[in-house]
Amino acid sequence: MATLVAPPQHSPVEDAEALYKACKGWGTDEKGIISILGHRTAEQRQQIRIAYQDLHQEDLVKRLESELSGDFEKAVYRWILEPADRDAVLAHVAIKKLSPDYHVIIEIACVRSPEELLAVRRAYQARYKRSLEEDVAAHTTGDFRKLLVALVSAFRYAGGEINERLAKSEADILHDAIKDKALNHDEVIRILSTRSKAQLMATFNRYRDEHNTSITKNLLGEGDQNNEFPAALRTTIRCINNSNKYFEKVIRNAIKRLGTDEDALTRVIITRAEKDLKEIKEIYYNRNSVSLDHVVAKDTSGDYKAFLLTLLGKED
Repeated sequence: MATLVAPPQHSPVEDAEALYKACKGWGTDEKGIISILGHRTAEQRQQIRIAYQDLHQEDLVKRLESELSGDFEKAVYRWILEPADRDAVLAHVAIKKLSPDYHVIIEIACVRSPEELLAVRRAYQARYKRSLEEDVAAHTTGDFRKLLVALVSAFRYAGGEINERLAKSEADILHDAIKDKALNHDEVIRILSTRSKAQLMATFNRYRDEHNTSITKNLLGEGDQNNEFPAALRTTIRCINNSNKYFEKVIRNAIKRLGTDEDALTRVIITRAEKDLKEIKEIYYNRNSVSLDHVVAKDTSGDYKAFLLTLLGKED
């Protein structure tokens, strides 16, 4: 369930005017911006952008970029974008890093539905005049390239039907690949990048039943500092098998670092606030015996803190 608290009815024109006033003059009214944008759905935010453009012949996103700064500006900017466009931006930033952040690419490819991923690929092409697959391929090499290009190119079957015989045979293929240390085998990448999520979950369950351990635990001992490919496979499997548990771990790692990883924390909150952040919060509490609201309030500050807490469903 979502944590976002938004009114069923709103006036895009009134919201646009309120945002204009919040940005007008010498000082920006950050609390006013949060009180509106922090309580509007994706559809409502797009209506506000259109109304603002019509009223003031100005792009609201660019205006907010010029008025805000730091982690707060980055969070508001990514929040106000249409979801597929936001994922395109997140993917582009991840790809362009000196060492591409494969976690973000895998999240987008494996957590989003087939239709959502297709929308991201279209948004990426419209924004950057190149395909997502093209840029992933250009900025990765070897096994990572094979896996990531396959994942972002996929259009999985989204139904719930499963084939138990296929689940057993492909669980065996995955087990043999791990045992033989042949994780980059084409069959491993084919299975993970083409099968439906329901079929893959059946395969992972069959793997656990047959071998008395999860596939991710079997992968845990593989790889080293010079080979992170097994970790990429674990991320892929976790995103497909239980994305909420995966996101809880992303948040936990972001917060327990020496210095909070604001990019990772922001990414999870803004992309899941309208979907399943309530479940992620529950997993976090059960795993850490402290509420995510409390930890975010402790590890962040200022308008950035207030905005994240608003999206978490708790006012500062």
